[in-house]
Amino acid sequence: MTTDSAAVPDLPDAGQVAAELTVVLGQVARRLRSASPENLLTPSQRSVLSRLDRGGPATTAELARLELVRPQSMRLTLGALEGHGLVERAPDPGDGRQVVLSVTGQGRRVLADVRAEKRGWLTGAIQEELDAGELRTLSEAVALLERLVRTSK
Repeated sequence: MTTDSAAVPDLPDAGQVAAELTVVLGQVARRLRSASPENLLTPSQRSVLSRLDRGGPATTAELARLELVRPQSMRLTLGALEGHGLVERAPDPGDGRQVVLSVTGQGRRVLADVRAEKRGWLTGAIQEELDAGELRTLSEAVALLERLVRTSK
């Protein structure tokens, strides 16, 4: 559904809203990253661990492709995660010549801690900064953003 902003008075320009939203979402993402325990995982390690948690076991090559890095870089990231006991290797059930990596129980606990820290920061910020009407508006905005992500290509 699109609306011609020239036909409706006082309707914000979609391009301007998109530009402002891009900036604000970037700032939110940076704040969320800074809210999680810094000393345990790098952003790359956190991303790979989350991907394995959501998507299940994967090979080094698959992870490198999905994370848009070279296989050599992915091997270093996975080596660090394995060294911390957060991922483990196993033979690929479909191809015994391959190795897949998966999240360990310790890795899931670390992810849960990181996610809780992020959620805690955001919850606190929302509670401290927004009144009931603004909270309702933010909730409605979240639904709209979800719709944009689901339907836009």
